[in-house]
Amino acid sequence: MPAFDPVRDAVLNSPTSQFDVRRATNLSVLLNDDHADDTLAPSPSLRRRQAPPAIPYKPTHRISPPSSVLVPMTPDEIEMFKSYRGKGTARLSKRKRGRSNELDDEQPPPKKVAGDAGVVMEHYNSRPDVGVLQRLDSPIIGLKNFNNWVKSVLISSHAHPALSKSRQTRGHNRRGKVLDLGCGKGGDLTKWTKAKIVEYVGADIAAVSVEQARSRWEGIRAPRFDASFAALDCYTESLSKAFPPETLSQPFDVISMQFCMHYAFESENKARCMLDNVSRWLRGGGVFIGTIPNAEQLLDHLQEIPPDSEDLSFGNSVYKIRFESRDHQGIFGHKYWFYLRDAVEDVPEYIVLWDSFVELAAEYDLKPIYKEEFHQVFAQNQGHPDFGPLMVRMKVVDANGESSMDEDQWEAANIYIAFAFEKLGSQ
Repeated sequence: MPAFDPVRDAVLNSPTSQFDVRRATNLSVLLNDDHADDTLAPSPSLRRRQAPPAIPYKPTHRISPPSSVLVPMTPDEIEMFKSYRGKGTARLSKRKRGRSNELDDEQPPPKKVAGDAGVVMEHYNSRPDVGVLQRLDSPIIGLKNFNNWVKSVLISSHAHPALSKSRQTRGHNRRGKVLDLGCGKGGDLTKWTKAKIVEYVGADIAAVSVEQARSRWEGIRAPRFDASFAALDCYTESLSKAFPPETLSQPFDVISMQFCMHYAFESENKARCMLDNVSRWLRGGGVFIGTIPNAEQLLDHLQEIPPDSEDLSFGNSVYKIRFESRDHQGIFGHKYWFYLRDAVEDVPEYIVLWDSFVELAAEYDLKPIYKEEFHQVFAQNQGHPDFGPLMVRMKVVDANGESSMDEDQWEAANIYIAFAFEKLGSQ
């Protein structure tokens, strides 16, 4: 007798249909090809479940319209970026299909700025927005901390009182409205957060920096304030070209221009446009604060250069200033090139003669209320009950009062002055 075959036994003993056709078991179907043509009645446990109905793709929070797609770079774009020098950034806009063989002519071309303003704009657009930890590795971190401390003193001493006078009654303890001209990458946003302002408006000629400032504001934790940003050359254009009327309908309590106002003194027209933007949108009793190079000190250094020297430059391992001419006629346009290690890569700047600046500002109802060199700000406030401890927290000095700056950094810090003006007239 042949050996017992469980598969054969299962086949022979399978129930038959009314047509006497053998039904293979599930196991026989899987293991024997000779029953491939049998009429099968699979076990319910092995029946394939029907797939659930497909869920349509309907995102509820999409950023781009459903009709838009990202198109790869065209051959022309690839060739353009082969010779790209890396200054600034370029954005590829979203385009519909069918446009991949040509550049998008529906979008306006990137704004180009000629002359010295263009050099400055490209420089700051190309500067990376480094994180806090990377910033600590800067070779001039002591100088950067000191400059930030001076700005904090200036804001606390002169901006806070103006903001307090404009306290808003909106159910919370916030106050005031600030315009930051030359806002850069938003380095002062934290200072304005601590001031508990209601609204912040930032403008800068460098569009990439403006977007970085916007991203920094979006990342700020509570308390938050409303903010608007725009790329604008406030030395040649009115704020009304960049911001809607509702943003400008209520005047500002404080206008701040940190380390940038001197660029306006390339010409009288630019200086007047800048002051008009300040005065026009600043309320009576509001303050205009800023920091600029000390023209008196720069010109003194220039005159110390031997008369027969063709190299009109001076500085140290941290900074360098190079004048184009020893003598200059008039108030505006006295240019020099400025380099600051790990911060500014040789950009054109202009002398701001203080007395001439005050006379011009008076035509726009702006009266000076404060002017001090940076080292004087330090001397006057190192023993202050608030600003003294702040120096330690901001790592300007350690707990023993030792400075984090070396002599070269200290010399570089002292080429600047801090100022404040008040807008005349009623609130």
